[in-house]
Amino acid sequence: MDVRQLKKIAFLKHKENKKFFEKLKKSKPKNLDEMVHQFHDEAFEHIDCLTCANCCKTTGPLFKQKDIERLASHFKTKPSQFINQYLHVDEDDDFVLNTLPCPFLGADNYCSVYEARPNACREYPHTNQRKIHTIYKETFNNIPICPAVFEIVEKLKKVV
Repeated sequence: MDVRQLKKIAFLKHKENKKFFEKLKKSKPKNLDEMVHQFHDEAFEHIDCLTCANCCKTTGPLFKQKDIERLASHFKTKPSQFINQYLHVDEDDDFVLNTLPCPFLGADNYCSVYEARPNACREYPHTNQRKIHTIYKETFNNIPICPAVFEIVEKLKKVV
């Protein structure tokens, strides 16, 4: 799905999705993780992140201290120099990128720091982790960003 089309459809389904997540919070399905993991696997059988990279173009990860140290080491610099060049502290006191799209994203949608990338990037879109009920807000926010999350939520709405 084209990301412009995704954004439009997600906007049209915003209220519906919000109601769905409110319902999900109340119903607490016992096999939710298993369902989401199955839908995650199915989505990524045909969705190629390298053809999209919308997450890298429109949102930035939170950088934890270990991420900063790993990337500083990758660039053979000090963590403070890495922070000064690429990061700032946001309103929640988290380290985030100074600019978007991500400065490490190439024109070919490949990540130039892939092996050293932040943990948040490694785990994105987070739909294959356990205790999915703890990240409803993130999942909801990722619907208009990630075609896989959109597909996962649409499938979930049909079975829950």
